[in-house]
Formats: sequence, structure tokens, C-alpha cells
Amino acid sequence: MKDLKYLASYTIPIVAMLGLVLKNYWAFLTPVYAFVLVPILEIALPIETSNLSEEKAQNKASNRFFDFLLYLNLPIVYGLLGYFLWSTTVVNYEAYELVGLIFSVGIALGSNGINVAHELGHRKTQWEKTLGKMLLLPALYMHFYIEHNFGHHQNAATKEDPASARYNQSVYSFWVTSMVRQYISAWKLQKQLLQRGSQPFLSIKNDMLWYSVFQVAYLLIVLFVFGLTGFIAALYIALSAAILLETINYIEHYGLSRLKTKSGRYERVKEIHSWNSNHVLGRVMLYELTRHSDHHYRAHKKYQLLDCHETSPQMPYGYPTSMVLSLVPPLWFAIMNKRIPIEMRV
Repeated sequence: MKDLKYLASYTIPIVAMLGLVLKNYWAFLTPVYAFVLVPILEIALPIETSNLSEEKAQNKASNRFFDFLLYLNLPIVYGLLGYFLWSTTVVNYEAYELVGLIFSVGIALGSNGINVAHELGHRKTQWEKTLGKMLLLPALYMHFYIEHNFGHHQNAATKEDPASARYNQSVYSFWVTSMVRQYISAWKLQKQLLQRGSQPFLSIKNDMLWYSVFQVAYLLIVLFVFGLTGFIAALYIALSAAILLETINYIEHYGLSRLKTKSGRYERVKEIHSWNSNHVLGRVMLYELTRHSDHHYRAHKKYQLLDCHETSPQMPYGYPTSMVLSLVPPLWFAIMNKRIPIEMRV
């Protein structure tokens, strides 16, 4: 029964659907739920630092229940997005309602779309990776698969990594630098992958080209089926989801740096190079993403198996709360900077 805790991840799309049905100021229910109510509950609820025993870990590793929880997000995300875009053709929304609902669907796309895509992107089977890419499509962030798996996991906590925030860098600056540099990095990595396989740029193996085609096709279909309002809404939903992702990226590695060895190379990625959080609610709602230290330490591990390392830098608050704090840079710096060892500050 304890495994049912991960059903909490579905509360965000459920709340978003409530906002769609109730309309009016209920349109803002999801951002209030995710970034006001959840942080309050995180502070009130206990922190859980225990790890699974070897026997339990083996049982959970082979339990398909945890996989199906991820797969179910595909119809949920597309159903929610499709319903909202369709509603723009039949409902005369007020401007403030559209703003609230765009944010709401964007938050759901970020948490139940991009976040789940991240987990599936690390799986070994091709069809699970494909499901992950499908969840990245409406966020217009399919390049994330290449940059994250072939770039970020090699360069995390270094100056070469677009997704690792520098010491004293504000989240607003990071949004711009990370988005732009990750996209450029994805193309560079794709070029390297093609060269390794002796493939030309105009090749069926050029995934970045396919991603561009799929994303343009998606937007054209939205424009044709749901009109200009739906098209604009889809763009802003994608932007909202991307900003949510980049805010998470920001807090995951903020200010931490891998040191260079005598050879001039960076030390290998360890559990000390990512921020960890054991706050229960954020853990289950984000499929253990908050145990990010172990994810980077052993990227092959499924979310239900991730451990807490005592040596990992610990966030004073959960991820949802930390995301809110990061929006106020002076407050964020005052809380986090003193927790970063001087020698590790990027």
C-alpha cells in the first residue's frame, strides 16, 4: 500500500482539470496548489531519509507497477492538453482565465510530462525512450533527450554544462543561458553522434532534424485544428513547462562544482555534486527526482530505488518550496550560498 504514495503525482493534472471545469478564478488553482499549498505541506510533513533494504530494492526493481505509473502520464498529459486546446474553440475565456489555465496546463506538462520523460529517457528499452520523447513533444523540448543523456550527465557541475547554475547566478539569468546553450549543445552532440556513425547531416539518423519536423508538425496541427488562440496557447504552455524544468535544473546543481584532477580533467560525478531533498511530498509528486544526487551517481537506477546519501548536500526545503525561493534571488542566495563549500563554488 505504501507504493500507492506515487499516485500523488497525478494530483497536479487533476487540479488542473478542476480549474478547467470550474473556470473563473479557479483557473489559477494549479499554481496555488503547486507553489503555495504543497510548500506549506512540505514544511509541515516529516523528512524521510531511510533507504530500501537490498531485498526490497530487488522486489521493487522488478515490479511493473512503478513503470505503469509512468506510462499512464502519456494519456493524462495529452488528454489534459487536448481538452484545454479544444475548449479554446468553444469557450469564450476571459484573458485572466486563459493566463491561469495556460500556467496550469504548463505546470502539469512540466511535472507529468518533461519530468516523466526524463525518467523514461534513461531506460534501456527503445519504446520507453520513445514514450519519453512523446512527452517532450508538446513542450517543444525534444532536444532535451540528447543534451541531457549525452551532455548533462557527462558535464554536470562544470562550467561546460548549460544546465548547472553558477554560484550567485539568478534563476532569471539561468532560464536564458540554459535554454539557449542546451539547444546549441544538443545540435553539437548530434553532429558528434553522426560523425561517430559516419553519417551525413542529412541522414535518417539525425534525430535533431526529426525533432524539428515533429515539433513544427505538432504546432501546425494545433493551428489547423484549434485555430490561432489554441496555437498561441500551445506556445505559452510549452514555454511554461520549459521554465518549470529550467527552474528545477537551477536548484538541482546550483553553485556546486566538480574539481579538476592533476591531469586537468574533472573528477568523476559523485553524490556530492547535486542537491538532495528528502521532503516526502516533493519526492513522491516528482517520482523521486529530489533524490537527484543518487540519480547522477548511478543514472541507471529507476526512480523507486534511489537512495539518500548522507554525504550529499542537503536542501533545507523540498523542491517545490526551493523553486519558489529561487524566484527571490537575494533570499535564495542568503539561504543557499552558506551551504556550499568554498572550493566547490562555481
